[in-house]
Amino acid sequence: MHVARLAIEPLREALRNFPAVALLGPRQAGKTTLATRLAEEEGGRALYLDLERVSDLAKLVDPELYLARHEAQLVILDHVPRTPAIFQVMSNLIDRRRRFGITVGQFLVLGSPPRERFQRSAEALVDHMTYLELTPFLAAEVSENDDAADRLWVRGGFPDSFLAKREPASFDWRRALIQTYLERGIQMPGPRLSPQTLHGCWQMLARDQGQMFSASRLAPSLGVGTSTVLRCVKLLVDLLLVRRLQPWTGNLKRQPHFPRLAQRHKIYLRDSGLLHTLLGIRNKEQLLRNPVVGRSWEGLVIENLLSQMPPLVTARFYRSWSGAQIDLLLEFPAGYRHAVEIRRSIHDPRPSKGFRFACDDLNVAGRWVVYPGEKRYRLDAHTEVIPFAEVAQPAFRWPDPAEGGE
Repeated sequence: MHVARLAIEPLREALRNFPAVALLGPRQAGKTTLATRLAEEEGGRALYLDLERVSDLAKLVDPELYLARHEAQLVILDHVPRTPAIFQVMSNLIDRRRRFGITVGQFLVLGSPPRERFQRSAEALVDHMTYLELTPFLAAEVSENDDAADRLWVRGGFPDSFLAKREPASFDWRRALIQTYLERGIQMPGPRLSPQTLHGCWQMLARDQGQMFSASRLAPSLGVGTSTVLRCVKLLVDLLLVRRLQPWTGNLKRQPHFPRLAQRHKIYLRDSGLLHTLLGIRNKEQLLRNPVVGRSWEGLVIENLLSQMPPLVTARFYRSWSGAQIDLLLEFPAGYRHAVEIRRSIHDPRPSKGFRFACDDLNVAGRWVVYPGEKRYRLDAHTEVIPFAEVAQPAFRWPDPAEGGE
């Protein structure tokens, strides 16, 4: 099965505008496949080197001499962080080629996060390189298949997991990926995080999917201090495996009885397949019986929405201690706000009272309810029910504040 990746066009555009592009993403998200597909499109104008391959690494005994021979080609370098000295060579070549009018599309570098560590290694290219992120498969990339939405939800979007012929093979692949992260995961400065501690923290975050995060609550169960829990979470966030969703904490003091707002962020595992594997959920039947089912669906929708969100839009959640809440509060330029409620029910996707109260707190006019059904319709003058399959598409029409929002 061929899956057309949405990242291909932003990648082409970046190469048209920068001399070097870094494509970062989790392990096994499809970076190499996407890069080699781009190389095939380029024909003889692209050179691919995998620096984990001894034969390719041997070509770079004198990297400046070798790469200078291919200055008319796009050079794709995979697993570059293993040879960080090459970044200075790339910078020297870019500066030299600039004198001859070659200013774009020279190098494509593939790597796994953390991004901060990658940027430190590539500091010599700070003025030459732009960064793109490749996620596992999104709903818009697999929507041509009849069972795609459910399969993506249960298995997640890592290509080898999503495309596996049978559920057990998909589950076993995800379990092996988790083990790879535990054994080879990049460590942070400071005392080493043991695989057992990282695995335990990862599992507890899975159980708390979509809940407000408290390191002090998790630490006793893991038998570690809160600082260790915070380091585990930071590592998983940096590896693009966990997302922190920040709360809206603006000023409502102008209201007569302004509500007290939640201050802690929510935690979501970014790939639903890894979430289910950490919880021992092997198929859809088990998922539907598990208490995490609603929060799992919520995480899937949030990840796809945020991956498609227009630039300059910020996403937070809103929750007051009185029970008013918004799953996603989107803030557009010039202060325009749009509220999103995520419902798994097909037959009764009406928003909760807490959602309506929260919209009133913030004077939010534009309101969506995203659900797994097939029809789009209005509930009232402000609220529209929209299928998940629709909002996940690249062609989805986001609110335009210049047109009054909707």
